[in-house]
Amino acid sequence: MLVHTRVDTILLLASSLAALVTAITVPTTAPSTASTIDSSLVAVSLEFFAFPGYTNLVSTGTCLANLQNLRGAPVAIRIGGTTQDRATYDPTLATPVSFTVASPTDAPTSLTFGPSFFTLAASNLDGNVTVGLNRQLNNQANTLSAAVQAKESIPQLYAIELGNEPDLYASTSPISADAASEASWFKAIAPSVGNIFQAAVYISWRTAPTIPLLGTSISNVRTVSEHSYPQSACNGATTNLQTLMSHSGIVSYTKGFAADAASAHAAGVRYFLGETNSATCGGGGISPTFGAALWIVDYVLQGALNSVERLYFHQGTIGDCQYCWWGQFTTGAPFYGAYFVNEFLGTDGAKIEMLDNGTGAVASYVLFNSAGTPVRLLVYNSNYFDGTGTRSSTSVSFTGGGIPASGTATALRLTGPNATSRVDEGGVVTIGGDLTFDGDCNAVGTQTRENVVVTGSTLTVTVQASEALIVYL
Repeated sequence: MLVHTRVDTILLLASSLAALVTAITVPTTAPSTASTIDSSLVAVSLEFFAFPGYTNLVSTGTCLANLQNLRGAPVAIRIGGTTQDRATYDPTLATPVSFTVASPTDAPTSLTFGPSFFTLAASNLDGNVTVGLNRQLNNQANTLSAAVQAKESIPQLYAIELGNEPDLYASTSPISADAASEASWFKAIAPSVGNIFQAAVYISWRTAPTIPLLGTSISNVRTVSEHSYPQSACNGATTNLQTLMSHSGIVSYTKGFAADAASAHAAGVRYFLGETNSATCGGGGISPTFGAALWIVDYVLQGALNSVERLYFHQGTIGDCQYCWWGQFTTGAPFYGAYFVNEFLGTDGAKIEMLDNGTGAVASYVLFNSAGTPVRLLVYNSNYFDGTGTRSSTSVSFTGGGIPASGTATALRLTGPNATSRVDEGGVVTIGGDLTFDGDCNAVGTQTRENVVVTGSTLTVTVQASEALIVYL
């Protein structure tokens, strides 16, 4: 990404706790390179079979309400995942879902779902709803019946997916020629539900090559979805928290979305990360950590800078999901990251610009309102602190952007004991010094802002390794 702001790095004689001071000039108005922010940039994906169970958790409604209150708009929800392609619609089924598993934490290999599955979505979800339906079993008539019921039952229905990650279907699958299959299914089902399909839904393929292959059926498409997990915890794969939360690593990784987003937008459709989180197969050991919360903050903002309009963070099997924000034992550390980045975006956030060059460990962002006025800054220090040795810190100085010659600004800090801290293991993660969340996602404690003295038209903040800070201008 090109950064059209002046960034100077000044090495100072300082203590080991604040060895580097970065001086940054904040634009006084939003530059043409600033990226627009969707009101539901931080969205949520719920695994298909587990969706009814999520509606039974008090924490689901509370967590979604907490995020909604910060942005002033309901959280967009996608209901889908691996089990959507194992699900058969039964219009006579009295319960939302029916399946049998050996253990409560297992995902079913097959299941049925009925009309009340959709009425449950209508009554429990306020934001846009995307529903994923089965294409892998190649039973178009059954999927059409389910799609019609979804359209009739969910007033806030936004999109329908046909199949989940078809790039992983076996080569012997009747759906293996995916673009042709998608185009055929869209044209067959659109007359009954409208042009509201979410295309692609890939995890290993890029989406841009699919768009021209859809031909005229692109007119049936509302959104294009790509699935994204920076790391894998499948089949014993090794995950690395330091790599996950690295700012330069996040910048490099998310640049890959820009071309796919541009292709979708050129075709007149929206581009989402329709399913994403820190690591596949539930997340492994890194996903419940405070470092993963910090990753969410930076990842969301970098997604927006690369024209991703929404990022749907996946919540999997209840009770067996390391990356889930809630629903296991308590409200996990990653939710604090989602809450914090929504607090930064606020109800007035319209555009965002990165102020650093993306190659270092410390990230700096500026948020603009609809008038193009800078309203908040965010600093993220991705230097890794695991609780051993001395925790370093970095100071960042800002000038311009309407910062007065003198006075006081306020700041809000997201912090924890170290990057590996887990709330479910007693680690105390806080926002504003004292704000935490209980097991039902209720806010506990009082959030307090710090005072930041402005001297000589310069505002300087200090952020520890593995910590983030919002500055209110």
